[in-house]
Amino acid sequence: MALLDISDVSVHFGGVQALQNVALSVAEGSIHCIIGPNGAGKSTLVNVMTGRLRPDHGKVTFDGRSLIDVKPFDINQLGIARVFQTPAIFPDMSLLDNVTIAALAKRDGKFALNLWQQRKGMSEVVDRAEARLADVGLREQALSEARHLSRGDKRRLELAICLASEPRLLLLDEPTAGMSRHETESTIELLKSISATGITKVVIEHDMHLVFSLAERLSVLHQGQIIADGKPDDVRGNEKVVEAYLGGAKQ
Repeated sequence: MALLDISDVSVHFGGVQALQNVALSVAEGSIHCIIGPNGAGKSTLVNVMTGRLRPDHGKVTFDGRSLIDVKPFDINQLGIARVFQTPAIFPDMSLLDNVTIAALAKRDGKFALNLWQQRKGMSEVVDRAEARLADVGLREQALSEARHLSRGDKRRLELAICLASEPRLLLLDEPTAGMSRHETESTIELLKSISATGITKVVIEHDMHLVFSLAERLSVLHQGQIIADGKPDDVRGNEKVVEAYLGGAKQ
């Protein structure tokens, strides 16, 4: 059953067509990877999925509900969380505070002005935040400032922040960008462990090692259009994909 469904989505920027009649379905509980060369429209597609960009045409539905004209915060509250290319964290705050803010937003929907009400149940929220840090291997650094983390650990922190919002769908935009091979391998194992919880994932990525280590289904964007979609082994041998993305040589 499709949790996220994108149908006939098109986006223009002036005279440039960033997406043209894009259609894909993401099955609940799956890991769906999207690849494509630079300028293919991947980030535009993610922005459409998360309400940051309204398509000129087409439909985007999550669990049967339209996401068109729904604000990004409300999309997050519905159960979609996003990991950005550059980690989106509060660098001068502790790891625990970073995650606690997300846990509070999930619990309350918005921050109330009633300080007494905010303090009620805070221990439960903090416990939840600590648990999410433990999930990504950062529990021992909970009180450290986020700015001191390595790039790989900043990515782990951002994942903990997303997990604190209890998402049903996790969108990851190039989650291993700028990482060493060791950090990439560690991230792959972390994402596999998250998958075991049943969270659906859409991964936008250039790293073919990560893609073929994780993907259960693979879609390929080229010049704003889906040119291939299917199981990774089937897509790997697609001549259009080899020519457009893999440099003319099968890998």
